[in-house]
Amino acid sequence: MGTPSSFIIQERSVPITHRGKMLFWVLGLLILCGFLWTRKGKLKIADITDKYIFITGCDSGFGNLAARTFDKKGFHVIAACLTESGSTALKAETSERLRTVLLDVTDPENVKRTAQWVKNQVGEKGLWGLINNAGVPGVLAPTDWLTLEDYREPIEVNLFGLISVTLNMLPLVKKAQGRVINVSSVGGRLAIVGGGYTPSKYAVEGFNDSLRRDMKAFGVHVSCIEPGLFKTNLADPVKAIEKKLAIWEQLSPDIKQQYGEGYIEKSLDKLKGNKSYVNMDLSPVVECMDHALTSVFPKTHYAAGKDAKIFWIPLSHMPAVLQDFLLLKQKAELANPKAV
Repeated sequence: MGTPSSFIIQERSVPITHRGKMLFWVLGLLILCGFLWTRKGKLKIADITDKYIFITGCDSGFGNLAARTFDKKGFHVIAACLTESGSTALKAETSERLRTVLLDVTDPENVKRTAQWVKNQVGEKGLWGLINNAGVPGVLAPTDWLTLEDYREPIEVNLFGLISVTLNMLPLVKKAQGRVINVSSVGGRLAIVGGGYTPSKYAVEGFNDSLRRDMKAFGVHVSCIEPGLFKTNLADPVKAIEKKLAIWEQLSPDIKQQYGEGYIEKSLDKLKGNKSYVNMDLSPVVECMDHALTSVFPKTHYAAGKDAKIFWIPLSHMPAVLQDFLLLKQKAELANPKAV
């Protein structure tokens, strides 16, 4: 009886050893894949000094820093500014290689003329990079405070302006088999506040995804950058409050009664508690642009800012009930919501 028992123990021990070896090799393979994936992201294109890039919204903020950064790197930067003063200030801080052009992305004729001018500048090389950065916040306020006109400006600039520039520049990007980089927002993943900004950014995400798939056959890479909360002119709290106050004055007595006279002040107190979320350094966004422009294997999506990576983007994947719970905690309480 001893011999069969010994045989059974030995027979069972073989698969256990085999499984251990398999686990070791699988672990080794995963580590190798992780190393190769990290290494792949660090591979860069060559000869950036003969490549042209076009950036919108360069008067200030991300676009201004991007124009100055890529000029220093050696790109031929064409920076689109909305104002003459923005253009003059940028030229004073950059090399003679950088060109500026005045552009209102909501003016179709202006966009067409600019695209023709860019075509003359880049010649047969085409346009390596198109960075759609221009944007406005519009009025950020509760939905029932707003009119259709309040939604129009951010959607015209952030969505239709971006599409207009892209469609006019796309032949030049296809010629260079280059890159399109669309600056969206965490507001394109979560409806953090009422107004036209969030719908415009949700739509940018959809346009970005369809464009990415359509351009793949042409060798054009399309990337979307989703910044968190950054301190820029776009997010100027003083201007935002002024717009809210102006709208408050036009509200009906019923809505004022529902929200209460101190609603805006209470909202400000809530915002003060969220200052830790605001990124003061704009460079993470430009670093994402840089990777999307110069990496051999650019990403499809980039989360920029610690708040975007740690909180906003993960929250966007959570159930709606959890999103609502956390986001509603950031809102001020209404004085009398039943006064309808």
